[in-house]
Amino acid sequence: MPFVSEFINRPITDMDGRRIGRLQDIIARSRTESIHPEVEALLIRTKTGTQTVPFSAVAVLLAPVIVLNNSLTHLPAYVANEKDIFLARDVLDRQIIDTDGARVVRVNDLEFVRVNGKMMVSNVDVGGLGLLRRIGLAAVTQNLATRLHIGPPESYISWDDVELMRYDQSMRLRVPRERIAELHPADVAEILADLSRAESGQFLEALDVEQVADALEEVEPEFQASLVENMTDERVADVLEEMEPDEAADLLAELPHQRSEDLLKMMEQDDADDVRKLLAYPEEAAGGIMTTDFASVTANLTAEEVISVLRGLEGEAETIFYIYVTDEGGHLMGVFSLDTLIFAKPTTPVIDFMQERVISVNLLDPQEDVAQVIAKYDLIAVPVVDDANILHGIVTADDALDKIIPTAWKKRLPRFYR
Repeated sequence: MPFVSEFINRPITDMDGRRIGRLQDIIARSRTESIHPEVEALLIRTKTGTQTVPFSAVAVLLAPVIVLNNSLTHLPAYVANEKDIFLARDVLDRQIIDTDGARVVRVNDLEFVRVNGKMMVSNVDVGGLGLLRRIGLAAVTQNLATRLHIGPPESYISWDDVELMRYDQSMRLRVPRERIAELHPADVAEILADLSRAESGQFLEALDVEQVADALEEVEPEFQASLVENMTDERVADVLEEMEPDEAADLLAELPHQRSEDLLKMMEQDDADDVRKLLAYPEEAAGGIMTTDFASVTANLTAEEVISVLRGLEGEAETIFYIYVTDEGGHLMGVFSLDTLIFAKPTTPVIDFMQERVISVNLLDPQEDVAQVIAKYDLIAVPVVDDANILHGIVTADDALDKIIPTAWKKRLPRFYR
């Protein structure tokens, strides 16, 4: 298949062989009925300047010389469109977002395909072969690879998985909201890691508060702090309210003390109180890594009533795999799992199916000890109590393992608690 790099700077003549100029760029246009842009025009560099001719004026394309079907003076005018994409100027060597691989890559070349007589942009070449093609070494490399029985260094991305990183006149990144909104927060975090500090800030500005909060929860606190450094306090406070309390506390701990205090004052009172509570404990103790968002009920409820309570907690509990049972004073009395609740008869009292022997940790227990408890008893989360056995929060498995195993390994663990 032909590539953009093979056409750029190619000579162009009319039907009589008169030299017109050289190809400077290829203009493609995005259409609603197709995911692949269609080639619409050629930008020709002539002795007197540049001229755009419609692609319909091309008589011969796949040859050492591009031939037009008439002279320049007799060709129809090309009508520009806001959806036009100058492939060499706007795409080659530019960064793009690969929404399938959730990464930021650089475009080395673009591949064309013919469909019903039309020339379409099919794939983006982000591999080394694209660079070699640009300097005229692709054929040599492919021949050598064939002789050595190894695959050529190809790396292609289908155009339908591509989002161009466009910039406005002030060189601010314009982010494609709809496609990014479909990505998992961990994928958004990967993209952020590939961007410059200025670009990552502009990228986050284009997302809504909930998306920003979800993405920040996927990266380390130090990186979180750098990402929000230039955000307004109002927006950061909104983001903190959407984050889990333990994640919000970790972020605030990385910010300058005065800014952290200012942000806490701007947050909703209940959210701020939860975060202040976590900040009061050592950073790597159970109290410092726990979350105060958990599901708890009293022992006098029935299974049917518990289900009704849980429905009202939608979005307020980090995990409802375990439901904790407390008395009116908040003392931990028991625990039961979600599957136990589902299989219980609707009228069965909680006290009849809860487990009274509860594995728990103390507020001041070191993070390493919490991780060992979770690993020993194969838990998804463990409750955190004080010396009076009052339940204050829970530590999920991922938070317990954080800083103990490498981040790259932790990301590979199944996230059952979400």
